[in-house]
Amino acid sequence: MKKNSLSVFLLALLIVACSSSDDSSSGESSDGFDRQAMLTNWADNIIIPAYQALDSDLTALVNDKDAFVTAPNQSNLDNLRFSWLEAYKTWQSVEMFNIGKAEELNYAFQMNIFPTNVEDIQNNISSGAYDLANVNNNDAVGFPAVDYLVYGIATSDSEILNTYTIRPNFEASKTYLSDVIDQMKSLTSTVLSDWTSTYRNEFVSNTSNSVTSPTNKFTNDFIFYYEKGLRANKFGIPAGVFSSAPLSDKVEALYNKEASKVLALESLNAVQDFFNGKAFSSNSTSESFKSYLDYLNTIKDGEDLASLINDQFEEAESKIVALDANFALQVETDNAKMTQVFDELQKAVVLLKVDMIQAMSISVDFVDADGD
Repeated sequence: MKKNSLSVFLLALLIVACSSSDDSSSGESSDGFDRQAMLTNWADNIIIPAYQALDSDLTALVNDKDAFVTAPNQSNLDNLRFSWLEAYKTWQSVEMFNIGKAEELNYAFQMNIFPTNVEDIQNNISSGAYDLANVNNNDAVGFPAVDYLVYGIATSDSEILNTYTIRPNFEASKTYLSDVIDQMKSLTSTVLSDWTSTYRNEFVSNTSNSVTSPTNKFTNDFIFYYEKGLRANKFGIPAGVFSSAPLSDKVEALYNKEASKVLALESLNAVQDFFNGKAFSSNSTSESFKSYLDYLNTIKDGEDLASLINDQFEEAESKIVALDANFALQVETDNAKMTQVFDELQKAVVLLKVDMIQAMSISVDFVDADGD
């Protein structure tokens, strides 16, 4: 009798466990929202097309790099710089996708750790012996390293060209520039191939509500990128929010001097477009964080939560538009405007990290390292 009771009890537990799962063949979560449709829109209309665009931009960057290495002249330098910026702008739509192969490879850490470490770059060039995939070189590769190599390695364009033509070790400088860009292309192609070959189906088919499910993991990654990659790295750290004084040398695109604002706006627009489920290559929209919140009829202080989040994104954008193109100069001349942007971005952190994920029944799986 006791054995039969135990069997019935265990069976009941199994039934309860199965019924409490949000995983279903329809893709709907326990709240009835079709998570599979959202995951499909993310993968097919936003993530994969963004990676494809970046891969294409990096192919152009490799080609222009090859031309420059073969003939280091002003025209080829200008072309190389143009391709670098075009790829860097597209990167702003990709950096938030820290899931799957990108997470496995620490892709973002090899593409956009800024500021770059000039000493490490120069040591690598001098020695000729380096492993660009080594974690110790994360701050000596990627877009910030190329920024230094084509804008900051000398004080004028003529001197930059001399660095790659007549200065001591110029061949090693060309080799390092070439290796860094080739690595960026290789990493991106690897991540894209994984998405198009196997990971896309794995990503779309898992609609469960668990800490390891794609919806929950990516929601955390999205918020972490907004909070750390955009709010803190692009604004808070240079503005001195987390230090005793402003740090103008911590801005993105430090050596270009004209791209910091462009990249920040691209980043914020990418975040807002993703929130709204806007396709990467068109104006069409589909299931998204916004539609999820609308489906749940999520209200905060009497107002629609999705509208509050979009309004806050737009308020932050208006503050960024008012900044100088050169964020280092902005910090040095009127840093209050940088901290104002940080404050506006911070307001959306609360809406995303508290209100949105509570409505979606998702737990935060990271602790903000900034201590704010």
